[in-house]
Amino acid sequence: MMKSETPCTKFFRNCKPYIGMISLQFGYAGMNIITKISLNGGMSHYVLVVYRHAIATAVIAPFAFFFERRAQPKITFPVFMQIFVLGLLGPVIDQNFYYAGLKLTSPTFSCAMSNMLPALTFVMAIIFRMEKVDIKKVIYQAKVVGTIITVAGAMLMTLYKGPIVELVWTKNRNYSTGGAVTGPSDREWFIGCILLIIATLAWASLFILQKAALATYSDHQLSLTTLVCFMGTLQAIAVTFVMEHNTSVWRIGWDMNLLAAAYAGIVTSSISYYVQGLVMKKKGPVFATAFSPLMMIIVAIMGSFILAETIYLGGVIGSAIIVVGLYSVLWGKYKEEQEDRLKKKLLEELPEAIKDNNNTQVNGNIELLKAEATDKCPSVAINLPLSDPPTKVTQT
Repeated sequence: MMKSETPCTKFFRNCKPYIGMISLQFGYAGMNIITKISLNGGMSHYVLVVYRHAIATAVIAPFAFFFERRAQPKITFPVFMQIFVLGLLGPVIDQNFYYAGLKLTSPTFSCAMSNMLPALTFVMAIIFRMEKVDIKKVIYQAKVVGTIITVAGAMLMTLYKGPIVELVWTKNRNYSTGGAVTGPSDREWFIGCILLIIATLAWASLFILQKAALATYSDHQLSLTTLVCFMGTLQAIAVTFVMEHNTSVWRIGWDMNLLAAAYAGIVTSSISYYVQGLVMKKKGPVFATAFSPLMMIIVAIMGSFILAETIYLGGVIGSAIIVVGLYSVLWGKYKEEQEDRLKKKLLEELPEAIKDNNNTQVNGNIELLKAEATDKCPSVAINLPLSDPPTKVTQT
């Protein structure tokens, strides 16, 4: 006989996904703050990318070996090219452009820009015909409108800086002399915005290609992550040799530079992968993505205290617009997944004797009706031939 759960145990079990995702946002926020300090201290972002993914490879590889060493997929030339491009998009393009943009802007601004990811991924999925859009349905209208709103918010943040926004604890700060730090110029700010947008595009492209790679490594996700990090490390080394001609940039000691590389490699690229995978498996990707605006708020508070970060009105308005667009896209995605689950459940409940190969129409009499723009649950219309009722014999 199974032991029933106590209310406290059940409550904690239900709260674990929320605790995990909130903890991840603090972890991501710490990475942005520590990395910003390291970059301001003069560390090359090219070298930081190399050390970060070298550490991530060293951390993930043992787990991949012990848990996934059996029945490893063969690395054919197409699979190798997928891993090669994933390493190029993620560790090399995405991370280098993100760090360069972070250095020229601020941690809060960089986090706000990263909230464009779901919208840009949706656009690229349409371009590569991985997602169909029925504009007559509300769920797709929400995703399209959310994408437009998100892009509009990013453009506002890029083109409009605005006056400084004072927080409660920054009212007595002297901005006329730059405060504790010297802020970037308008030109540097604009360049940083462009770099962050390119980084987000590369990140979205990685998700699109990763879907194809996971078809091969569906049961070996740790192995795929290890291979991508290792390939990205080799590519990042080559890029660093081209871009950095001074060998002293490779020197690293027991300082903030080492902490930035180790923290990003262990927390952001290793622990976060495991925790986010568990949460996504239980709650789905939409649930995991919905917490990303929390990181922006945490970074804004931490940055104002630790870095004396200056927050501008354009960034605040643009961030709010991006968050609205983000949740519009996520709502549409959530409703789409919910509809797909209902369709699948209804098809599974149909008797096997009346299912056909397409699971959509049976003997011309059973048809699965698609949800219309009202986003109602899909319904099953059953039209079975009925024999005429027997006529009652009247006795005379």
